[in-house]
Amino acid sequence: MVDIDGGSGSPAPRKRADARRNEETLLGVAAAAFIASGVDVPVRDIAAKAGVGVGTIYRHFPTRADLIVAVYRHQVEACAEAGPALLASSGTPHAALALWINLFVDFLVTKHGLAEALQSDDAAFETLHAYFLDRLVPVCGQLLDAAATAGEILPDMDAQQLLRGVGNLCIGADNTRYDARRMVGLLIAGLRLH
Repeated sequence: MVDIDGGSGSPAPRKRADARRNEETLLGVAAAAFIASGVDVPVRDIAAKAGVGVGTIYRHFPTRADLIVAVYRHQVEACAEAGPALLASSGTPHAALALWINLFVDFLVTKHGLAEALQSDDAAFETLHAYFLDRLVPVCGQLLDAAATAGEILPDMDAQQLLRGVGNLCIGADNTRYDARRMVGLLIAGLRLH
């Protein structure tokens, strides 16, 4: 099977399974480094933790912005894919919603320095917010619809408003005197009808 290169129309071979796994590992290590040290962590530190050379990172991600975008997209995809899986495996739709919102909170509170990077003039970051909304709002909507259909929450909850509310509750999560996860938990508990 081949991917079609959007610009030239010429087929490009799909990445081998081991190459995809290596890239997944690299993105996971980069994400952990961003969480621990912010997005300005030296690339050599990421390479060392991933067990690869700096050249390997730059071959896959020629600029720091490319690496940041790839990590961000990778994490958005993981969050998006978790929604249907949680809905299928949780005891109730509300439980699935609560678990997914916790994953979303993890995603939000671990973005040290990313907010500043996204506000920069770098063109690489321009489409990330729309990508984030395009991928996560429908998943949240699916979870809300399932919980409403099950009679667990009110039927008129708006997914984008809920995600914005959760995001606002996560502002200042790095303050040790504020427990964002507890506040979000109260919000999710408050959605329940009974």
